[in-house]
Amino acid sequence: MSIKKAVQIGNKVIRNKSIAVKDVSVKEIQQIIKDLVDSMRHDNLVGMAAPQIGKNYRIFVTEIRKTNYRKSVDKNNSLKVYINPKIISKSKKQIEGYEGCGSVVSAQLFGKVKRPNSVVCSALDEKGESFNIKASGLLARVIQHEIDHLDGIVFIDKVSDTRTLLDKQSYINSQ
Repeated sequence: MSIKKAVQIGNKVIRNKSIAVKDVSVKEIQQIIKDLVDSMRHDNLVGMAAPQIGKNYRIFVTEIRKTNYRKSVDKNNSLKVYINPKIISKSKKQIEGYEGCGSVVSAQLFGKVKRPNSVVCSALDEKGESFNIKASGLLARVIQHEIDHLDGIVFIDKVSDTRTLLDKQSYINSQ
C-alpha cells in the first residue's frame, strides 16, 4: 500500500495542465495508478487525479461508494481507471450539486457547482485498452471534476455562488 498525501491548492502542480500518457505499461504509470487508488481510498474520496499526488499525467481513478463525507450513493460503482480521458458528449441538462476536493481538504470547503447531468467519456484503462463510459449523476460529476484537475482547474473555480460554501461539518450534516 502506497498512500500519498493529497497536494493542496496553492501548489503549482494543481494548476498545471497534465500531459498525455504515451505508454500505459511503463512502471512509473502503473505505480501512479496504484498510488491513486490507495490514496483515494485512504482519504475517503470517490475520485482522485494524478496532479493530486504531484504527478502531471492525464490519469484519474473513480470508485463511487460510501465514505466519511458521503453517507449514501445512488449505486456502487466499481473502481475504474481513466488514462488520457476525453468527454465526447454531455447532456444539455445541468444539475447543481455540492462538491468537495482532497486538494482543498485543508480549507474544508464544499460548494455548489453546476455541471452536465450525464457525460460520455472515452479513455484507456490500466491495461491500455480503450473504453467509453456513459455516466450520469454522481459518477458524471466525479468524471468532470477529475478531468478539470487534469486541466489545472479546481472545483472552487466553478462554484456558482460563493454564499453556498459550507464547512466540512455543515456539509456532512446536510447529507
